[in-house]
Amino acid sequence: MNHVIAQLRHVVVALALSVGASLGATATAAEIPPDMVILVGTPDPAPGSIETTNVLALNNSMFALYDSASKVFTKNILANHPVILALFSGSGGNFTLYRPGLEPLEAPPVPMVYQLLKSVSHSTMALAQVVGPYIDNPKDRSWRAPMLAFRSRMQSALEGLNATDMPVAWRENNQAILQANIAFMDACIKHGDVSYAALKAFSTTQAPFLAKNVAWAAQTQVAHWMKVLDEWKGLLGKDWDKTYGASNTIYVARQNNVIFSVLAQYFGAQAINDRLLLIETMGFTTTKADMLQSLTRIIADRSIGKLFFGNDRLMDYELMGGDARDAIMAEAAKRNLQPVLPPLVPFGSKQWPTLVTPGPGPGSIKDLR
Repeated sequence: MNHVIAQLRHVVVALALSVGASLGATATAAEIPPDMVILVGTPDPAPGSIETTNVLALNNSMFALYDSASKVFTKNILANHPVILALFSGSGGNFTLYRPGLEPLEAPPVPMVYQLLKSVSHSTMALAQVVGPYIDNPKDRSWRAPMLAFRSRMQSALEGLNATDMPVAWRENNQAILQANIAFMDACIKHGDVSYAALKAFSTTQAPFLAKNVAWAAQTQVAHWMKVLDEWKGLLGKDWDKTYGASNTIYVARQNNVIFSVLAQYFGAQAINDRLLLIETMGFTTTKADMLQSLTRIIADRSIGKLFFGNDRLMDYELMGGDARDAIMAEAAKRNLQPVLPPLVPFGSKQWPTLVTPGPGPGSIKDLR
């Protein structure tokens, strides 16, 4: 009897498992309605693609880790080192001094006359842009409307020039520039076209006046920032020797960068590319936050270079640069090409961070004249 009961129990259990499996399958199938069946599913991945993505994700994760650590590094750097951010701006620059434990100190702006000189000079060169596409093309007069609008602004500037704050000789020079600008525009409007001969004669006449404005603007800007740095260096005292300085530059302003060159007079040659850095950017202007982040990255990467390779300036350079240099020379040799490469300089070079090789040809407006 017991044997029969045991057999019956086995049958019941087997039946229950079978029904349960069937119900489970039905429930699972019921979870995806027919209208979704056509949407569900992915193509089979290519062999190794998922594994490749997993490896590449390491590099993407690195940047997230960098950003998190950067915030801590920046706070620690500012807690132990004074930092001067000297940024390019349309008003002649923006200087900020960060001191441990104190609020940032903003320097006063460059005197307004700097902007006045720059504005008049730019307005003159802008005329070449206004008429440039229409030179020697009398059939197209679409330049006339923007020129008339620009002439109105030019006239207003000329009429108000006497009320601006600038030395008499400077004012007279700018009056001459604006008057010549208006005369050129009037001639173009009267004749109904713009000839290259007229534009060339105009630009040649204006060049000496513009050169004076450039010189006066530079003198104003340099004198102002050197006065600021006189005060800040005295304010920092012995902490000056552990101060970091950073300025930004775009391609056109790399060589003879005014702000960086002023900083170099106070930091000294040995600080260049060490505590004094010229950081290239994509635009004329950048934010203080971005500059601090770049400065932090440079300082932090130095410790990484020291840790892994025994050199704290290695990471200041393109990490693959040296090996890529060897690869270029090897590949060039295969193609019978003469390698075109700069001299090999040591890590931590104190050379000026822009063009330094002398050569023939003009290097300044004075040389051109």
